Amino acid sequence: MQNYLRSRQQQEEMESARLAVYAQTSRASRGRQYPEPEHPWRTCYQRDRDRIIHSAAFRRLEAKTQVFFATGSDYYRTRLTHTMEVAQISRTLARILGLNEDLAEAVALAHDLGHPPYGHCGEAVLDELMADHGGFEHNRQSLRIVDYLEHPYPSFRGLNLTWETRLCLAKHETRYDKPQIDREFGSGQAPLEGQIADLADAIAYNSHDLDDALAAGLIQEGDLQAIALYQEIKKQVEDQYPQAHPFAQRLRCAKGLIDLLNLDALEEAALRLQQGNPKSANEIRNAPEKMIGLSPLRQQQLNQLQQFLYEKVYYHPQVSRAREIAQAELNYLFTRYLDQPALLPPRYQQRLEQQGRHRVICDYLAGMTDRFCHQLYEQRSRE
Repeated sequence: MQNYLRSRQQQEEMESARLAVYAQTSRASRGRQYPEPEHPWRTCYQRDRDRIIHSAAFRRLEAKTQVFFATGSDYYRTRLTHTMEVAQISRTLARILGLNEDLAEAVALAHDLGHPPYGHCGEAVLDELMADHGGFEHNRQSLRIVDYLEHPYPSFRGLNLTWETRLCLAKHETRYDKPQIDREFGSGQAPLEGQIADLADAIAYNSHDLDDALAAGLIQEGDLQAIALYQEIKKQVEDQYPQAHPFAQRLRCAKGLIDLLNLDALEEAALRLQQGNPKSANEIRNAPEKMIGLSPLRQQQLNQLQQFLYEKVYYHPQVSRAREIAQAELNYLFTRYLDQPALLPPRYQQRLEQQGRHRVICDYLAGMTDRFCHQLYEQRSRE
């Protein structure tokens, strides 16, 4: 029977044989904070991925806002569907570049665990409320979740992920995510697998936020005349599918945008790797610049699209009205629990003396789905 099964050791040997010399292999992991026996069949990064998927924080992403409230139309992306798209792009890029797909996927699946309800609006509200108590930033909260807030194991708190997965989360960086230098992880680069997850995040949210905004009617195709990336893709789609329905063409544009940026990312990564000629994963971490990114032209074009979305979508009056509702609910709940901490669930009350009211209340609110936050607001405001 053993001839039909591939043990963890065999999988690790296969990794070492097929992955690039600068990939992060499972055998080279620095391990976990709390020592655990190795699994007979799964590598350490496969276990990280599985622990993330089975966490409560991951399940809650299903009902957390991406841009449009998760309680709205069933067409728009939620934080969970966004995360799945990031994971898919990450695996594709990692496989073609000869990197560790399992690590890239684990980082992609965990990168938004720390997002509060109501998207970036909720994050801004909590950061303001916590201004004198350490602030709030969803990347740091993601690390706090996997290190402490999740508690599925009797012997320790957190998911006890590998050092490399945690490093990638601490280093997660996009236009809207700026990591702080952490004493544990220092100022070096993330492994290539983490850099891939960063880029996949930007590719995913720009393409699907554009798609969702068009579907919602917040913008029209005519508004995109000056957006070079969209016009390039639109011409390709119209030339290839001239008889297609406009709805089908629009969907194809969203997919084509992802493909265009993926291809550019692969070509740019190959160029940077050739120039840098790294010989190990450690050289990647000590490199002066990231090895994963877009070409200067495509990055400039993506920046143009991002700025358009920022001005025309994220601050559209319809989104702004929803933002005002979110601000009111989170402000009310935070103040209410600050005045009456006895209303908190018992497991949160147990942490008040050690961690303080503000941080505990922040953890409680940040973990909520949009739906639960709204229901709780309705309940508490009637009492």
